[in-house]
Amino acid sequence: MLVVVLSQLACAAVLPAAARRIGRGVWAVAALVLAGSLAWLLTRTASVLDGTTYTETYAWSPALGLEIALRLDPLSLMMALVVTGVGVAVMTYAASYHHLGHGREAGLLLAFAAVMLGLVLADHLLLLYVFWELTSVASFLLIAGRREGGDRQRAAEQALLTTVAAGLAMLLGMVMLGQAAGTYRISALLADPPPPGATVTCALVLILVGAFAKSAQFPLHAWLPAAMAAPTSVSAYLHAATMVKAGVYLVARLAPGFAETTGWRPLVLTVGLYTLVVGAWRALRETDMKRLLAYGTVSELGMMIALFGMGTRTGALAGAVLLLSHALFKGALFMVVGIVDHQTGTRDLRELSGLGRALPVLAGVALLAGASMAKLPPTIGWIAQDGALEAMLHGHITGEAWATAALCLGSVFTVTYTARFLQGGFAVKRDRGPSGAVEAPRPLFLAPAAALAVLGLVAGVGYPAVDALTAPYADRYPATGKPFHAELWHGWTLGVWLALLIVVLGLALHAARRPFSRLLRRLPRLPDAEWCYRRTMVALHHGAVVLTRYTQVGSLPLYLSAILITVVLLPSIAVLHEMPPLHEIRAWWTPAELPLALTVLIAAAGAAVIKHRLAAVLVTGAVGYAVAGLFVVQGAPDLALTQFLVESLTLVVVVLVLRRMPSRFTPASGTALGRWTRAAVAVLVGVFVAGFALTAPQGRQNAGPAGEYLRRVGETGGQNVVNAIIVDFRALDTMGEIAVLMVTALGVISLIRLGTRQDEPRQDASAQDGDGKDRSARDEAAGDEDGTGRRPGPDGAADPSDFPAAARWDEPREHWLPGSTDLLGAERSVLMEVVTRLLFPSILVVSLFLLLSGHYRPGGGFAGGLVAGQAYILRYVVAGAGDVERAVPLRPGHLIGTGLTLAAVTGLTPLAFGRPPLTSTLWTWHLPVLGQVKSSSSLVFDIGVYLLILGVILTLLSAAGTSLRAPVPQLGTGTGTVGGRRP
Repeated sequence: MLVVVLSQLACAAVLPAAARRIGRGVWAVAALVLAGSLAWLLTRTASVLDGTTYTETYAWSPALGLEIALRLDPLSLMMALVVTGVGVAVMTYAASYHHLGHGREAGLLLAFAAVMLGLVLADHLLLLYVFWELTSVASFLLIAGRREGGDRQRAAEQALLTTVAAGLAMLLGMVMLGQAAGTYRISALLADPPPPGATVTCALVLILVGAFAKSAQFPLHAWLPAAMAAPTSVSAYLHAATMVKAGVYLVARLAPGFAETTGWRPLVLTVGLYTLVVGAWRALRETDMKRLLAYGTVSELGMMIALFGMGTRTGALAGAVLLLSHALFKGALFMVVGIVDHQTGTRDLRELSGLGRALPVLAGVALLAGASMAKLPPTIGWIAQDGALEAMLHGHITGEAWATAALCLGSVFTVTYTARFLQGGFAVKRDRGPSGAVEAPRPLFLAPAAALAVLGLVAGVGYPAVDALTAPYADRYPATGKPFHAELWHGWTLGVWLALLIVVLGLALHAARRPFSRLLRRLPRLPDAEWCYRRTMVALHHGAVVLTRYTQVGSLPLYLSAILITVVLLPSIAVLHEMPPLHEIRAWWTPAELPLALTVLIAAAGAAVIKHRLAAVLVTGAVGYAVAGLFVVQGAPDLALTQFLVESLTLVVVVLVLRRMPSRFTPASGTALGRWTRAAVAVLVGVFVAGFALTAPQGRQNAGPAGEYLRRVGETGGQNVVNAIIVDFRALDTMGEIAVLMVTALGVISLIRLGTRQDEPRQDASAQDGDGKDRSARDEAAGDEDGTGRRPGPDGAADPSDFPAAARWDEPREHWLPGSTDLLGAERSVLMEVVTRLLFPSILVVSLFLLLSGHYRPGGGFAGGLVAGQAYILRYVVAGAGDVERAVPLRPGHLIGTGLTLAAVTGLTPLAFGRPPLTSTLWTWHLPVLGQVKSSSSLVFDIGVYLLILGVILTLLSAAGTSLRAPVPQLGTGTGTVGGRRP
């Protein structure tokens, strides 16, 4: 199962690049991938329906109880068939619907299918939550589009905020439920539910909040109609057939174990049935075909929530049949709307007329799907309606009378808006007449919608297959009396009479649409959920402005003081309680620590009093280098090497930033009390850190994992225990750290480039000479006509007197040194540039040596990446950003992505072989000259770290070269510098 999900994600990742070559063919690839997943599911359908449950478990962090647990049972099988089956139809449809963005849209839709498949297969609450939020992210990207703004951007933001905010409440509920039960395995929770109580009830309410938001239940439903700004293919797949059913699925999954819990049944019935009625009522007001279907989807989802949440066998069976039927008819109808919009240019019911005559096949598809939506026989929708009425009439639930009434009222409105959709979209209107000629859609464009509509009819006629697919899940509930089955005809029961009455009343209400419409217009419009959402966002923004007005006053000392005081006060009591006696404190271990410690103290004090920025940075660097020396003395060469490299990199980056700042610190402002307060905070922090450093070792109750690491270091294929911890024992920590490093670097770069004035004119270095003047203007003034900088003689030849007496370094005739024109006008050294280019390959070789030897001696991917970055930094300092770009054949972003992908793939590959992730494998080769060579897969992980670190450094240099480039000094003018000094 995990292989199926990961293979879909892998295919989704390559589709954007493949679209450049095969264009619309990416949709066929996506459809084939989903068809393969569908075929895999079909091969297991018979055994699952017979009672076999397929499970897969991969340990992720056993100590924390984290695992990848997947389970294929009747409910997850039914949802997975919907995800893959409707997905194939949508991918085929999208090939004709989309004009641009094939790769992005196809990749995102296929990735969404993968995470939705993971959601329904997850058997762990936290794993389900991860896939839950990934569906929200995919929905956001698909609604927002690539560069579209306006309605699509606002709709995407609304959908994301609503579902994610409720998802956080759901996460809290899942943690509470898991802690109360002692397990996060969903199957274990349902097999042995925790004892009822306030904790379990509160947890279930929070989980239902997340489910209600995901399935667009009142009052969290406004995001779904707004999401109709997305392309119709997205609406048909995410917002009709799959994603919006995630909340329904969660209710159906938990109902067998928790339907009897206090508060569950009243909450799901009230919310679900109210949403059923309100959603159908709002659909009657809409004139846009997509929004009408969207409110219809809200209504149908409310009906599913109520049926699954009842906790009865008949309700569960009716809900499952309704889930299948809704995926078929609503997916088909959304595709029909997309075709109508594509062929006519409008979706407004008031502007369409006679489309049924112009496009009879399309009208037939719409009529067939609409019959299933209106719950007419012999479609599958009729079977769902029959089961729903039977569940309400004989479900033995409290207050069944009002529930039955609400179900009937919502069903009447459903028939009415279905008739309105069909009549308004395809019938001839007397006040407009038939529309002009409309081109018929291509067969491939219409075929997916037709297939889903016909399948709804076939499923109704072939009801034994529907019953076989849905009954195994319903059988988990206790049956009262004779078990109800999905059949097309149960005789003249009360439910059948009610279903027929609902159809008659719905059609009669549509026949009286003119007076009914006048009544609707006269009724006052109450504040709807969309208005409430907008007002809530305005209030939130206003509150944020008011709050930041008092908390973000623009004073960096105030911010630091507040943060540092909090850090000191909260854990200080524990530190004082565990402080060892003074006579037990050892001042030093070796005499070599004394000069290094004095260096640290003197440099730290100097950094606090020095007023020159560059000098303060250098003194601060001295602190870091002295601390690295302490690491060497204490026998930690790996840590010392990393400290040296990071300190050097930090110095260079800070100096690049300081180029655009005044040379001296801004004089301290404020009162003497403020200065003394800041000094007191600094002393408190220093004392606290010193006390913590003395106390922390005392809190260790045992030797910790160090002995185990030393004993098992040989299993990693190396001897350096520090590197083994980083890339093997604690590789998950390293994975998170490099991901955070990547995100942080990208954030810093975004802020730098955002702060750069894009409209600032840039001077082309190649068009300037040493005095900063425009060479073309100078040559023109001097009579230059051939662009060589020489005045032509009377016969057109150059005047020899105009040649310079001596060649100038910054104005070469032929640029024999690449990048020699990048820093024209600045001081440059040919010797330094040549030496740098000679040393550059050697430094890279050293970095590779550190990378490859890190398993046996100090080094590793992090240290090697830093050394490689230092090589490029040297080239940048000597010859500028252009020289660095010439030395790197790849973009820095590609290096970052390759490194993170390489590390992630290395960590996940063991899952394919049934082993925990990030498990290393030893390799042994016998080479002709070198003999036996040993290595491990952790080396590949380390290479990923190396590439990511190098990419981050190059990205920072790129930002510095484009946004932090110092102004070109102007020699020979009163405002420039000569020899680094002010003239």
